[in-house]
Amino acid sequence: MDTDRSKLMQSGLNLIQQALSIYDRDLRLAASNARFAEMFDLPDALYQPGAAFEDTIRHLVQRGEYGPVADPDQAVAQRVEAARTFQPHYMERQRPNGRWISVEGAPLAQGGWVTVYTDITEIKHQEALLRARSEELSGQLLTHAERLSQANRALAATNAALEEAKRDLTEAEARIRLTTEMMPAHIAHVGRDLRYTYSNRRLSAVIPGRPTDILGLHWRDALGEEAFEKLEPALQRALTGLPSVQEFTHGESGRRIRAAFTPDRDAQGAVNGAYILSMDVTEETQARAALMQTRKRELAAQLSSGLAHDFGNLLTIILGLQDRLSRSGLDAAAAELVAATQVAARRGGVLLDRLAALSGRREMRPVATDLRVFLADLRALAQPSLPNDVILDVDARTLDSPLLIDAGSLQDSLLNLILNARDAIGCAAGAIRISATALRETWLEISVSDTGPGFSPEALSRALDPFFTTKGAAGTGLGLSMVYDLTTLAGGNVTLSNSAHGAVVTLRLPLRRAQSDLRPMLVLLVEDDETIRTSLRGMLCALGHSVIEAATGDEALTLSELPGIDMVLSDLNLPGMISGAELAERIARRPDAPVLRLMTALPASDPLRQRAQQVCPVLAKPFDAAVLSAFIAPETS
Repeated sequence: MDTDRSKLMQSGLNLIQQALSIYDRDLRLAASNARFAEMFDLPDALYQPGAAFEDTIRHLVQRGEYGPVADPDQAVAQRVEAARTFQPHYMERQRPNGRWISVEGAPLAQGGWVTVYTDITEIKHQEALLRARSEELSGQLLTHAERLSQANRALAATNAALEEAKRDLTEAEARIRLTTEMMPAHIAHVGRDLRYTYSNRRLSAVIPGRPTDILGLHWRDALGEEAFEKLEPALQRALTGLPSVQEFTHGESGRRIRAAFTPDRDAQGAVNGAYILSMDVTEETQARAALMQTRKRELAAQLSSGLAHDFGNLLTIILGLQDRLSRSGLDAAAAELVAATQVAARRGGVLLDRLAALSGRREMRPVATDLRVFLADLRALAQPSLPNDVILDVDARTLDSPLLIDAGSLQDSLLNLILNARDAIGCAAGAIRISATALRETWLEISVSDTGPGFSPEALSRALDPFFTTKGAAGTGLGLSMVYDLTTLAGGNVTLSNSAHGAVVTLRLPLRRAQSDLRPMLVLLVEDDETIRTSLRGMLCALGHSVIEAATGDEALTLSELPGIDMVLSDLNLPGMISGAELAERIARRPDAPVLRLMTALPASDPLRQRAQQVCPVLAKPFDAAVLSAFIAPETS
């Protein structure tokens, strides 16, 4: 197709009676017609595309095309240098063969130039004949006519060059406007009178509701009063010659907008206006804020990691001691104090876990839990926050076997529901009831009901939405949303309803029962802290297990080869060359490896804990005997 088109174009050029040549910016012949070769009697090499302009000029100089030349090389060099800085021109000259030609040249926007050679010999003969035969015409008039004719031809050549330049300028302007219209920003220019002289019609895309056609409008009318007042100081600085950038939040649309102002200076340096680039940077600002918040969370997690580790160990000791006290035959009052201390210590462990998880997504960690004990502990924890005339009743009598649940998440959810029920009851006397039942051996259904006014129709449909609240400024609207998130994360759901007595919130969680009849095991306990090791040994022995102790990873690796070891329970942080994670990795390679369990107070984001979780389950400190029992118990389907 390109070859046919080239042949067609060359055939058309050959039909032109004038000679034509086009040279590119490298002074190489790009195109010509047959008349060009015929007029100057050029050899084939100088007629083909790619022929050097310098070679053609040298050939013409040697042929005498430009008359006698004293220094041919200098004549060639002068014409080549003129071609490099080509200017539009028109000239007439007589060739050595006596014929006259006009030479009309014009530069091309892409570089190079086009030259048209016209044989005007007949025109010159007619002019000479007219001069010879027209005695009544003055010589001066004829001279003026000849000059006028020559000037007209030169003017025509200049007009052609101007038209070509105009077409190039129009095309360039169209390309620039198309480019600016496609940009996701408002590009404009205002004069010193603050009226728009240019706009790419994108103002409404940056500031919704503003006009699109703003040429000639005053800046205040185009932007609106709010944006004008916030951006005017930056524009005035640009009009004094100082570039500036201004960001502001548009109150009506809520968008974050950034505007850059650049002074428009003339050749003398005077400022005649300003160029303006405005962009919607709302998403960028949100991402920047989220990144900053993430960095704050990561820093908080790093700062709290060490504290969480130490306090986790201390709480583990406290829970172990309280467990021993609870089995020492205390009276009812002392036993209640011990139980309350255990609840508080476990709650402290939950808070430490929250600190450790600041930089990461919350994970569900189901452990075997006696729901009756769990709800009794919840009642002891929540009762002090209730008025004296509000009764908290719990019922889980039908659930007598341990269940696998994330006790921390469930406790958070139920505490939130209890406090919501308290607020709903208000100053009147009332009751809050929590009941838990197994539903078709598929769901654990826990309902929280109260004797308050119940949910309004709007609350029934929207109460689980984030930020919805009926408490006005006193509420955040995040309580029930948090309950919903934690429940769905565990694979369950939340429903809201009204009963004849008040509101009812029902949580459904997957029902998974834990194995409770564990056989006694020989446990290798690895812990460098003697106090913690003593407390853990007491817990394991109370559960019916036998214990062998080790204080370092090297010692534990040797003891683990003893026959009859059923389980290795090790801390992650151990003195010496072998950490708890490496100890578990080495033992796991054995074909007859015992059951492996690790424990730590390190946060979930810690690299050592993440490495350990690839090998075996990891229990977060602090924990009590019930949690430890569930942790070392295998799950049943």
